[in-house]
Amino acid sequence: MNTTTIFATGLLTGLGLIIAIGAQNAYLLRQGLRRAPVAPLVLFCTLADTLLAALAVVGVGAVVTAWPAFLTVARWGGGLFVIGYGLHAAWRALNPGDVLTASGAGVTSVRRSLATMAALTLLNPHVYLDVTLIGSIANSHGIDGRWWFWGGMVTGSALWFSTLGFGARRLAPLFARARAWQFLDALIAIVMISIGVGLLVST
Repeated sequence: MNTTTIFATGLLTGLGLIIAIGAQNAYLLRQGLRRAPVAPLVLFCTLADTLLAALAVVGVGAVVTAWPAFLTVARWGGGLFVIGYGLHAAWRALNPGDVLTASGAGVTSVRRSLATMAALTLLNPHVYLDVTLIGSIANSHGIDGRWWFWGGMVTGSALWFSTLGFGARRLAPLFARARAWQFLDALIAIVMISIGVGLLVST
């Protein structure tokens, strides 16, 4: 398998793992729709994926697998956090008078947004399970090929998060009404709570 094919495989694998309505993507989408500063969030998500994928390539996934207690802690911590965020989104959906318009008013600080994104990213045990999976696939391409695979994954991550974060602003006119925000927050609440419950009841 040539390097171009390996790179493309990494790109498609990366996109396949991150293109889903998950906690991380839902939060980035909402921040983009609110016209909040999304560049730091896009950069954080891309760098986090870059680092985690690199750790996977060098075999840290095996360490995670060897220490099951870590996944248990991450599962409970992440599950409770995501459920809490989902309940907050549900509260916003039920209180349209407090729902922000797409004007950017009342946008939370960059530091707080980054802290929330870091929690949604790093407290998700599925991330570390993906590390194990990525490590297995990457290393199947050999010592040199695995880094081409990693490069493809990093590229896919950067493309997706940039598209989601910056592209969401084009949808802002559709969210000029409180009803649209209610629908979005209700959807986010369902997604977040479902993910959180799923983490808590998983074995």
